[in-house]
Amino acid sequence: MFLDAALAKRGDRKGCRSRAQLTHAAFHGADGGTVGSSSPFSYRRLAAKPTDPAAATRLLESSVRARLPSNALIVDDSATMRSIVRKILAATRFPLEVVEVAQGIEAIELAREIEFYIVFLDYNVPGFSGLETMAEFRREKRNPFFVLITSTPDHAIAERARERGAAFLKKPFFPPDLEAVLCRFYGLSVLNPQRA
Repeated sequence: MFLDAALAKRGDRKGCRSRAQLTHAAFHGADGGTVGSSSPFSYRRLAAKPTDPAAATRLLESSVRARLPSNALIVDDSATMRSIVRKILAATRFPLEVVEVAQGIEAIELAREIEFYIVFLDYNVPGFSGLETMAEFRREKRNPFFVLITSTPDHAIAERARERGAAFLKKPFFPPDLEAVLCRFYGLSVLNPQRA
């Protein structure tokens, strides 16, 4: 019932017309392509056969969530870096509505107006650092999935991010790295575990 309602609300978007097509599309993608090309890069995913009703429900919810648009926020003081992340996100098969800001304070103010499901935070942004911005989001009762991004070679930053439940990407990163983070966000399995 939930899936049928989501399909009806979604309509014929991206060619998924049936429950089987939606479920298949959520876990299988087309091979090939690079950032900037018209075809998405490769992302094949597997779903284990559910063993109980709760697992079946989680699988259906993940399938639907992976196909319906999610609000994403990019927080980085570098316009170039924001553009790179936006282009990589656009090349994925995940439908994301992306908003960009340059400072942690701007991110928190915007989060009061818009519910974001995933936030890409640069560690070194003016005002609040990436970790401080995460803490402020949580004080505001906002709990999106956080991805901390940095070029700093300090392994302690990655550890602190992971302790706080955030994913971590070290610059430079590549489309498959960002794809692995998105798969984690959507609850999908990554075929290449070295990227997760």
